[in-house]
Amino acid sequence: MSKSDLNLAEKFNSEHINALSSKLILVAKLSWPAIMAQLSTILMEYIDASMVGQLGAGPAASIGLMATTTWLFWGIGTATATGYAVQVAHLIGGGRNEEARSVLRQSIIIVLGLACLLAIIGLVIAPHLPHWLGGNDDIIAGSVSYFSIFALSLPVMFMAYLSSSMLRCSGNMLIPGIFNVVMCVLDVLFNMLMIFPSRDVNLLGFQIFLPGAGLGVTGAALGTLFAEIVAGGIMIYYMLFRSDKLSHPARNIRKWWSLKKTTIKRACIISWPLAIERVVMCSAQILVTAIVAPLGTAAIAANAFGVTAEGLCYMPGYGISDAATTLVGQSFGAGKKHLAKSFGRITIVLGIGVMAVLGIVMWLLAAEMMSFFTPDSEVIALGTMALRTEAWAEPMFGAAIVTYGVFIGAGYTVTPAVINFSCIWGVRITLSLLLASSLGLFGVWLAMAIELSVRGLIFLFVFCRGRWINKALKITPDNMVSVQEIEQPDEFIL
Repeated sequence: MSKSDLNLAEKFNSEHINALSSKLILVAKLSWPAIMAQLSTILMEYIDASMVGQLGAGPAASIGLMATTTWLFWGIGTATATGYAVQVAHLIGGGRNEEARSVLRQSIIIVLGLACLLAIIGLVIAPHLPHWLGGNDDIIAGSVSYFSIFALSLPVMFMAYLSSSMLRCSGNMLIPGIFNVVMCVLDVLFNMLMIFPSRDVNLLGFQIFLPGAGLGVTGAALGTLFAEIVAGGIMIYYMLFRSDKLSHPARNIRKWWSLKKTTIKRACIISWPLAIERVVMCSAQILVTAIVAPLGTAAIAANAFGVTAEGLCYMPGYGISDAATTLVGQSFGAGKKHLAKSFGRITIVLGIGVMAVLGIVMWLLAAEMMSFFTPDSEVIALGTMALRTEAWAEPMFGAAIVTYGVFIGAGYTVTPAVINFSCIWGVRITLSLLLASSLGLFGVWLAMAIELSVRGLIFLFVFCRGRWINKALKITPDNMVSVQEIEQPDEFIL
């Protein structure tokens, strides 16, 4: 076994796992690489935003205008990948690694096919999207270029996410963490070469010539794409050829092109609520962007920078959520519901605590965080106000993020999707429409803070009520694809 793989199936059958200290150690081992992976993702957004921000508010707004639509496309892909990754977590937790590999092979076909379809859709709508979102004429060209390159990069991005997700669900948090950090470093290097023109820079008193393409917003998109290709490609290679639990290839090449009805059905059960929820939520966020757009270029830039800056505070929550998904999923696979509940409680409390502390930090350093992105004083002032408004909601945001991860690990997806949908449309959108006209950008962020607090409280209520544990997805040898069934060609749908 690779030293980076955690053999959770064996740990779940050990008596020592019932001790609180053992659970905390396991949560920590899984959380810190996941947090590092989330940190690298957020830092890539920081890098793109800050480098483009040096060019002025207009180029920054070009990217900010398209951000919510990129989240929509990204959310559809991640929901689809999750439908297969949760199955892999349950199967590996139950010691059924060959079945997990079969699910992995099928997921590659589905996720790549979806990525290509979304890429085509993205390229078709790219010339029209900035107009639909109410963008000004001076930012439309940059927005079209940025989104077109994003659409072309979807196959690479989705496969990188799938490999990262599969490795995490197999218990390997280290490799995704390392290569997401590598991706972040590469993003810096490629952005420096692609965004800015050739120039002389002063390094330790020496003048060094630094070549550059001077592509601005387009360069930011290309830099991220190149970083994804290099680091994501290595991670995909590790998943397919080096991971102890996932990498054994099928002996029969036909298995790589075969899809099982049972696997797809189970993936749909997990994924469709997530996909619908993310489409609906991202559609709501696009509407929020449209609400902010009439407030001016500075408001668009401040809103985009504020969302990116806040990511530094909630990324530990998503890292802990990833760990919760793995621990709860493999606990169910091992047939230990009591461990699933215990890991759920531990990770939720940890997520709330960590994000409460980071909320305080964000409130205190809001102005400095915004100054990192832009020298524009108006954008800094608006963004500082937004971050300090949002800081009060961070603890309950942490509760919502981590509890969501717990539920996903259990395959309990419908209720979380309904909660997210109801809160963002019933609370955030309604309040944003009411408050934006009188309070401007402050009203939009106040609505967001109220909605996140309400959402967190509802998630905690559903978790404490406990019904989720009995309605969780069950993947057993009786209703899951077996190694013998894989050999029967009449059961394949493709």
